[in-house]
Amino acid sequence: VKIDPKSIGVGLYQHDVNQKQLSESLDGVVESVVNQVGVDVNTASPALLTHVAGIGPKLAENIVAYRETNGRFANRATLKQVSGLGPKAFEQSAGFLRVRDGDNPLDASAIHPESYKVATAVLKQANLKLSTPSEGRTAVLAKLPPVPELANQLNAGVPTLTDILEQLVRPGRDPREDLPKPILRSDVLSLSDLKPGMQLKGTVRNVVDFGAFIDIGVKQDGLLHRSQIPRGTELSVGDILTVTIQSIDAERGRIGLSWVS
Repeated sequence: VKIDPKSIGVGLYQHDVNQKQLSESLDGVVESVVNQVGVDVNTASPALLTHVAGIGPKLAENIVAYRETNGRFANRATLKQVSGLGPKAFEQSAGFLRVRDGDNPLDASAIHPESYKVATAVLKQANLKLSTPSEGRTAVLAKLPPVPELANQLNAGVPTLTDILEQLVRPGRDPREDLPKPILRSDVLSLSDLKPGMQLKGTVRNVVDFGAFIDIGVKQDGLLHRSQIPRGTELSVGDILTVTIQSIDAERGRIGLSWVS
């Protein structure tokens, strides 16, 4: 959000495609990611709020202006007092806007206000309270009836109930926490630390026609040439690989890599 995705580099033929369609696609991806992660409504900037579903640039400015005039939001319901934020905008955005340390612990989760009644019923059936720490809920919630049966009892949809249960166990979970993290070597911090034959773990940062660029923990990404990638192997951004340093050109800042796994 802080950097225009187009400035990062999103592919070999980025400047050859229709720029309007590219911008629309990138905006859609950014909005999807922002909504998955959620936004703290009491700290978010207008630039970040703009990417929340149902909130445009003008409404984002209004939210920040309200916050600066009236202080922090104590709950999601207060959002309805923001100028221009009507019922439709609230319905679209409420589940993605988080109010941490507010009046209602559910406001800090991804559970939509429309589902609070179901969430409260789940806690009641498990003899839990909203104030019960999330760490103490897992084992108790696991003893509830199977999701389809519980959904029928509570007159709720199975997908909705599944999401609610996940949020009750891990409120406001950031999906990025579940992504595997590369294990970077502590003795490799710069280009000068690299030696041919050294094995490293790295993350795929970009895939191009002639190979893939891999982040191995130094300032410069290494190139895994397509000739080094096993036939039939498809790499994606975010994949974690083990590679070997094949060549180093310190003067030109280039690192050649070979495939390990």
